[in-house]
Amino acid sequence: MNEADILAIATESTIVMLKIAAPTMVLALAVGLAISLFQALTQIQEMTLTFVPKMLVIFLSLLVFLPFMLGTLAEFTRELMERAAGG
Repeated sequence: MNEADILAIATESTIVMLKIAAPTMVLALAVGLAISLFQALTQIQEMTLTFVPKMLVIFLSLLVFLPFMLGTLAEFTRELMERAAGG
């Protein structure tokens, strides 16, 4: 295994990590932004108002996106094992 292989694996790992984390993080960001906008419009300055909706959205998004996340991770692991066995 040379330096190019290691860099390719690191690049693929980063892409897989972003594919797995992006849906949940984007939804949490959108909910946080919507609640912040609501707080600014109504002038409600409650610091803990964002926690419960964000937690619910993150939990539901994990339930919805879990098959995609597991499939992506399993495919990456299979390719990594094939590369390790072949090289």
